[in-house]
Amino acid sequence: MSESAMQEPMKSYLYGLPDQFSQCLQMSFEEVKRYQKPYRNVMVSGLGGSAIGGDILRAYAYSNANIPVLVNRAYDLPGFVDQNTLFVAVSYSGNTEETLAAYEAAKKRGAHILAITSGGKLAQSAEGDGNTVISIPGGLSPRAATGYLLAPLLLALQKAGVLSKAEADIGETAAVLRDLRDLLQPSAQGQGMAEGIARLVKDSIPVIWGSANHTEPAALRWKAQINENAKCPAYYNVFPELNHNEIVGFEAPPELLSRMVIIILRDSLDHRRVQQRMEITRRLIESKVKKVIEVESAGESVLARIYSLIYIGDYVSYYLALEYGIDPTPVKVIDYLKQELAHVE
Repeated sequence: MSESAMQEPMKSYLYGLPDQFSQCLQMSFEEVKRYQKPYRNVMVSGLGGSAIGGDILRAYAYSNANIPVLVNRAYDLPGFVDQNTLFVAVSYSGNTEETLAAYEAAKKRGAHILAITSGGKLAQSAEGDGNTVISIPGGLSPRAATGYLLAPLLLALQKAGVLSKAEADIGETAAVLRDLRDLLQPSAQGQGMAEGIARLVKDSIPVIWGSANHTEPAALRWKAQINENAKCPAYYNVFPELNHNEIVGFEAPPELLSRMVIIILRDSLDHRRVQQRMEITRRLIESKVKKVIEVESAGESVLARIYSLIYIGDYVSYYLALEYGIDPTPVKVIDYLKQELAHVE
């Protein structure tokens, strides 16, 4: 496969991501009004690319919702999920087996259920059970549909009365990402923002650090995108927790540490003490690792700031795949695992 052929699917997704948010703002969520109830909690259930919207929602809701918002990545559910829970099943394909199992568990518990999907068994089950299905465009890989998976989730929860200003924040996020993508396009000299980071990360072990309850989902997304697009190891952690354990692990072995690139995701809204921790931690490790890179967020709202970091990471993972001569789009190992699981009970 030629390099240009490898680039096209993921390249098109990256460029068109801001438009996914804008398109979702044109969708109707009137049917979700029937979910306006005094819930005790919200549970979003999904895996992989279908779950990242829930992670972003959890960070966004941390300061924008008055009830707990949690993410489930398992077949079963916590004991507290009951008739006072708003359960949102998110599966891009509609056939994620863990999400389908969690859906059935939520139904047995009497939870109020919403489904966000492009079709599949989830759409059939939810429609058959009389639950609202928010249909999103299909034909992409889940990690290439994050706008379609996140924006409807936020807008539905606004209509259900859980969130208050999601629509405005989504509009700002789309605008911030459009401005940002001009800086992330390939440059004639190969020295664009994301290209430069990818070049520094090549032949290294990337470790991405964010902040708890804030940029954490961006750090997780960087890790997952490097795994899936560039097909190489990557790891993440969050401040302040990593200062209580991981930081001690930067003493040995020196030959391994010299292959590590630390990427710190920075945001001016991080807690003041977290910002101080980031600065001190950088000084502690900078001479021991290959490189420390800091990436700054953009935008005003929490949503735009988190997603600006995610968008940069998406582009970095894409350029890193090209640096390795790898097609970023297919995920053959995941496909194989699903095929093997289909043969066992």
